[in-house]
Amino acid sequence: MQMTEDEARAGWRDRTRLVHAGRDPSSQHGFVNTPIYRGSTVLFPTMDDLLNRRAKYTYGTRGTPTTEALETAWTELSGAAGTVLSPSGLGAISLALLSVVEAGDHVLVTDNVYWPTRAFCGGMLAKLGVETSYFDPMIGASVSELIRPNTKVLFLESPGSLTFEVQDVPAMAAIAEEKGAVTIIDNTWATPLLFPPHARGADIAIEAGTKYLSGSSDLLMGLVSANAEYFPRLRETYDLFSNCPGPEDVFLCLRGMRSMSLRLREAESQGLAMAHWLAARPEVRRVLHPALPENPGHEIWKRDFAGASGLFGVELQPVSREALAAMLDGLRLFGMGFSWAGFESLVIPCEPNKLRTATTFAHEGPILRFSIGLEDVADLQEDLDAGFARLRAAG
Repeated sequence: MQMTEDEARAGWRDRTRLVHAGRDPSSQHGFVNTPIYRGSTVLFPTMDDLLNRRAKYTYGTRGTPTTEALETAWTELSGAAGTVLSPSGLGAISLALLSVVEAGDHVLVTDNVYWPTRAFCGGMLAKLGVETSYFDPMIGASVSELIRPNTKVLFLESPGSLTFEVQDVPAMAAIAEEKGAVTIIDNTWATPLLFPPHARGADIAIEAGTKYLSGSSDLLMGLVSANAEYFPRLRETYDLFSNCPGPEDVFLCLRGMRSMSLRLREAESQGLAMAHWLAARPEVRRVLHPALPENPGHEIWKRDFAGASGLFGVELQPVSREALAAMLDGLRLFGMGFSWAGFESLVIPCEPNKLRTATTFAHEGPILRFSIGLEDVADLQEDLDAGFARLRAAG
């Protein structure tokens, strides 16, 4: 007996899913890629059709074939009930939170969270009468003690994007569900390819498509996926805001998605090679990489993740600010900028304790965050080797 289309798709592995999800060449004259639909107005054939909104697409802010293709593909990839898009990763975070909180609620956030998330909670949510408190990212099941009767959201980020602690998401999500709270996770570091957020217990998952979905540092995009319980609320909030990404950016994300698995695996390989090389350097005190045994939460990473991306950190031995500047300012291949996951390698100095309020991240030397790109590893190592020489010379 021949399988149905749905049965066949259910058995596809991620690499196959990435190539075929969100595509329907038969509906676009056989062309492989969904084209860019630019538009606001949609015409209806009759007055009755218009009055009853009897059409698949009714207005540009409600969706186009281009946006639907990405939403459908991401829903399939992440194992969600539905997905909405946003013009940026922070926009996606804001949309997720505003979909589930109201005045008088309490939000519980991991202390290693992406700093704009903290700024949004302390700014916009506070103005709306929503209280936020922070917790030790490695607290595990003890988070239960912090959940109040009015706690609406448990917000996780695993691993943290500066200090890379890995949280026990399934255990913490189960506790949140038992207490009546929504689990939201920022899953940008891993993407659904390395960490399936909804299968691990998250109700709502956020992805900055700016990063690995794009892969080329040339667009901004956010995606929010949700399970069946919370997607209707997410979609309602999205429709009320109509904060839509541009069609060209959506198209570029669809294009980037087709090769994302290959790029992510290369990022893992390159990143691990650089992490091990850095761990052996005398200038490095420790490497912050979830795949290394000494990293906080490494055993959880082995249990829950299918691999690693190319973003990690290092703690250097104590050095002066001038010595660190001498190292970084002279790098030829590593750019300094506030993003990651592009084809180019990046490095930034970090001061995580300036952002934390519930915990202190113990370190003696400066923290650097590396995003390893697609350059030859030997060239990257030579660039850093020359940088370490400048650091030593500057004292």
